[in-house]
Amino acid sequence: MEPNARNEGVERQPENGLRSKSWHAAYDQSGRRVPDFFLVGHPKCGTTALHQMLRTHPQVFMPELKEPRFMGSDIHVTGERRKPPLPRDLDQYLALFAAARDDEHAGEASPMYLVSHRAAGEIAAVAPDARIIAIVREPASLLRSLHMQHVQSYVETCNDLRRSLAMEDERRRGKNLPNLVEFRPEVLFYSDYVRFVEQLRRYEEFFPREHIHVAVYDDLRADNEAAVRAMLAFLGVDDDVGIEAEEANRTVRVRSQPLHSLTRSVSVGTGPTSRAVKSAVKAVTPQALRRRALHTVHHRVAVGPPGGPDEELERELRLRYRGEVVALSEYLDRDLVAEWGYDSPD
Repeated sequence: MEPNARNEGVERQPENGLRSKSWHAAYDQSGRRVPDFFLVGHPKCGTTALHQMLRTHPQVFMPELKEPRFMGSDIHVTGERRKPPLPRDLDQYLALFAAARDDEHAGEASPMYLVSHRAAGEIAAVAPDARIIAIVREPASLLRSLHMQHVQSYVETCNDLRRSLAMEDERRRGKNLPNLVEFRPEVLFYSDYVRFVEQLRRYEEFFPREHIHVAVYDDLRADNEAAVRAMLAFLGVDDDVGIEAEEANRTVRVRSQPLHSLTRSVSVGTGPTSRAVKSAVKAVTPQALRRRALHTVHHRVAVGPPGGPDEELERELRLRYRGEVVALSEYLDRDLVAEWGYDSPD
């Protein structure tokens, strides 16, 4: 069948028995399936849970590989090792969607696409009719959660958010950066994550406004079912299908970075020193006991619950990012200034 014939906008009776709205699957000129929707971010806004929920919908196809990160060439991480590996060219990327049926909407979730300056254009080059879902979150809680995640994942070596924010200018000049192989310094430029309207405007350069759905993280937390139904309606799939709420990637606070790193070294065993430590422990400790001990040390000593926010720092962040919240409120025609407590940041 010719690609253009497969793209005709006809109403089908899906294989799953649900009646789909008038819509057609997207293919490129070589007949390869192209994704037609993208969850572009932000990080720490529920994209992992949404990926898990959406892929259970009978009219939605999402690859098992969450965060393919193929778009956004300006934010690709050098030296990154993933299992399964990330796609390195367009053939590998589109192969992720080859199993999608004609009656399924195909999509992916890579939350750094919203921060990227190039992702919008690169998405449009592959899928010009795509629909875009972005999720925004109150800046102070977003940065607090993101910073803890960076510390937990060994990207951030400073476990104090105020100090990390203060180091941004130096880090932009290449100073005070972690010495990591799998790393791109832009992930530690925290202020770049909360330039909401600037990021959304980049997508408006390539996609009509009606193809961009902006969700607010608070709504997902307050009424997950209603927020997900709104996304399903935006995608044009049956929004009456029951989807069980998911929670993923809970943020934890790293109490002790040395212990956190040590337990990872023993567990993963990467690098000559780590492999030596792991070999020594293996030689004298049964496997089941090792696992129980590592789990206990990691979860009771190295990390813990996030804890409450620093109220003084919260006030500083509300003052610093009030302009971004005002702009986003105007963009969405929703008073996030009042909802997020930025009307009286003092």
